[in-house]
Amino acid sequence: MPSAISPVIRIAVIGTGPGGLSSAIALSALPDVDIHVYERAGELRELGAGISVNHNGWKVLELLGAREGVEGASTNPTVQRNAYTGEIVDPGQPPDPTNPYEVRRVKRLSVQNSLAAKVPPGLIQFNKKLISVHDLGKDGVKAVFEDGTETVVDLVVGADGIRSVVRKHMAPDFPLNYAHQIGWRCLIPAERLKHIPDLPLTTTSWWYGKAKSVWLSPLDPDLDNLKDIEFTGRVFNEPFVPGETVSWGVKVSNERVFSRFNDLDPRLIEVFKQVPEGNWTEFAAYAGPAMESLVAWDKLVLVGDSSHPSAGGFGSGSAFAMEDSWTLARSIEYARKVSTTGSVPSVLAEALQIFNTIRKPYYRRMFEYRQSQKKVLEEVGRKEYNDFDGDLRRRFSSDGLGARRGKGFLGWVYDSDIGKTWQEFVESDQARRNIH
Repeated sequence: MPSAISPVIRIAVIGTGPGGLSSAIALSALPDVDIHVYERAGELRELGAGISVNHNGWKVLELLGAREGVEGASTNPTVQRNAYTGEIVDPGQPPDPTNPYEVRRVKRLSVQNSLAAKVPPGLIQFNKKLISVHDLGKDGVKAVFEDGTETVVDLVVGADGIRSVVRKHMAPDFPLNYAHQIGWRCLIPAERLKHIPDLPLTTTSWWYGKAKSVWLSPLDPDLDNLKDIEFTGRVFNEPFVPGETVSWGVKVSNERVFSRFNDLDPRLIEVFKQVPEGNWTEFAAYAGPAMESLVAWDKLVLVGDSSHPSAGGFGSGSAFAMEDSWTLARSIEYARKVSTTGSVPSVLAEALQIFNTIRKPYYRRMFEYRQSQKKVLEEVGRKEYNDFDGDLRRRFSSDGLGARRGKGFLGWVYDSDIGKTWQEFVESDQARRNIH
């Protein structure tokens, strides 16, 4: 039981991406919680185009009660191609229409809308840019916003992305560096592409060039009635330009994007020409090392991108954020049951330790795997080849980041079930505590 002095846990969630919205859902469902969500923008914004939802993503959406309304196109097969010739270097895995947890590419907006619909009304406050947090000892933690307002709470949840203000206060010297990768994303009406001969629109395709790649994918579950096609490009070894190379999405011109891809297969050239002006959004990739801890002060916790700034590569960031949020809620719920005093500080200290015990090793394993793929990722970024097609085919002869993704690839990520992970923790902890 919470203490008689402070029975309610006061929580501030910073950010309204997948991590912030799912935190609002999971934490607001707990009893004796006073929660508010703070968003720097004036409204919920859609950034990006599509996201992949794998088995792990579908599972946590179900746990959050937010799966309904999230639909998309299977990315099986994802056909890997030579971006200059269009020749197939790997045909991908066949689809399994009987599997309700099959990986699908969905519109980011559909996930955002599904999560937002489950957030109780009145929880989100807009135009609230966090500038600092301050440890008040036994009185909690103070969050200060750019508009001069502040709030004192017991727990701050940093769901504020790659450039997290909360993380900056937890680890002031944390190095976040430009990863020399730029990505561009957009949606194109399918009707604008149907005239291009031999261009596959009903299957996902990934086209690899020299230090660059292009992605085409349907997003609609009904492949006979396609509305939008996701089109993305990525380049490696892109120089840093002060004032331009930023991690948040910025609108850029067609010419800026096309100038990096004007030597590719004629079909792709025509796709670039069909992008409506103003559709491209540019993102620069930034990365840092694995966090030493995802919690601090027994009052701060990181969820989503703020907790693992790894420059991507796994294609499951939204699921990671939702898993973090759901695990945090379960940790608080469980800590209330096992806390010896029941006071808010002791409950949160126990809860954040549990959260860190479960999620920190998961992200550390992810960072270690990415480091093991360093040579492959360097190959992806090469600009000079004696035999590009031969080297590309050799790369796709085995599984890895920037290479083939065969059946079972990174199963500990994509095929995981956070509900099962949580149950395993509870059983182990109860055995340790001799709880029957």
